[in-house]
Amino acid sequence: MTNHSQFLAAAAAAVSMAFASPAWAHVSLEQGKAAALSQVMSRADLAQSRPLPKVEGAWVRGSVPGQQGTGAFMKLTASEAMQLVGVSTPVAGTAEVHEMKMEGDVMRMRAVPKLDLPAGRTVELKPGGYHVMLMDLKQPLPPGSSVPLTLLLRNGQGVERKLELKVPVALQPAGGASPAGGHKH
Repeated sequence: MTNHSQFLAAAAAAVSMAFASPAWAHVSLEQGKAAALSQVMSRADLAQSRPLPKVEGAWVRGSVPGQQGTGAFMKLTASEAMQLVGVSTPVAGTAEVHEMKMEGDVMRMRAVPKLDLPAGRTVELKPGGYHVMLMDLKQPLPPGSSVPLTLLLRNGQGVERKLELKVPVALQPAGGASPAGGHKH
């Protein structure tokens, strides 16, 4: 076994042992002489190595001077069940996950504290449904620019991670399709 192979085998063993004993993992390997690997790995460290959701088709609707709010839209696909629990951006005073839905004959919009992202299923944030609402805009967002957006995600173990995005500003989604429902934020 090469040194690289020994290291990979030891690391794999340390990771599996870290689940059994989250504070310390100790692995010994024999090849001619004893080699030992000790590693501290908490559950949070393990969670950090898990993949973040895949983001597709992200865009922020452009705004004009004086406009106080707009929406951000995207498709999120998580490989493991997690929740979108927060959003932030330096271009707005407030950023929240919102839901729009019909209640009787009235379309209502409200902030939601979390949005479930089931494992392997794509959740679409779109006009007229779930979306990110950017309020108290600090400046106009012209088409062709981009907006830094940070998604705060929580996995099933309660570990929170951030996903940093740079989202293009446009008047409509890429490909020219008109937004569903025609709602303007």
